Amino acid sequence: MSKPTADPAALELGVDRSSPVPLYYQLAQQLEAAIEKGRLAPGSLLGNEIELAARLGLSRPTVRQAIQSLVDKGLMVRRRGVGTQVVHSQVRRPLELSSLYDDLEAAGQRPTTRVLRNTVEPAPAPAAPAAALGVPEGTEVHLVERLRSAHGEPMALLRNHLPAGLVDLSTERLEATGLYRMLRAAGVTLHSARQTVGARLATAEEAAQLAEPEGAPLLTMERTTYDDTGRAVEFGSHIYRASRYAFDFQLLVR
Repeated sequence: MSKPTADPAALELGVDRSSPVPLYYQLAQQLEAAIEKGRLAPGSLLGNEIELAARLGLSRPTVRQAIQSLVDKGLMVRRRGVGTQVVHSQVRRPLELSSLYDDLEAAGQRPTTRVLRNTVEPAPAPAAPAAALGVPEGTEVHLVERLRSAHGEPMALLRNHLPAGLVDLSTERLEATGLYRMLRAAGVTLHSARQTVGARLATAEEAAQLAEPEGAPLLTMERTTYDDTGRAVEFGSHIYRASRYAFDFQLLVR
């Protein structure tokens, strides 16, 4: 089956020759934005560099440099006899109280979910989930484990503990939408969260699930979410492919 060829004309690319920003960099930024927003989907072929250079009034070396910068980032790959092909985009997620599902959908990433576990069980030791939810260790809590993908490619393993009986967590609904949407639909008003971001290496099992080599770098995130009464409604322990995922921070001077 042949790969779809992207139509650069449909991307509305252009460069500002009066700008001090190098022309190749302007083009690279626009192509990267098109990848992130899904206008250049994984597997798409970019097309002919000569035609793209002619349409934009750029030299072929300038276009080649722009594309090479994306190849260096791992967003594109050059294949002999095939051409330049989009590999994937890296998701940049803002550090705010939003769900991965909503962020991926807003970015045009077409999220899908596979539920790996969906059960009620005693809060496990060590007591992080119990402590986060404010319940004694051994108290029954709802555990949900999911594999979240974008454009059919695995992105993250999500493990969430919630108070038992808080919301109907059917597997069918969990695979059709995001957890926060389900909470809001059940009348839970999400108010704030405490979150910790870290990094570690993938185990063999995690690597297999995320299509990464064993020992690949992973981003980690733990989050406790509270409703408008101050009650803890969710404790999340998630891991993300560092090759596909980044957190965006906005820093302010005190």
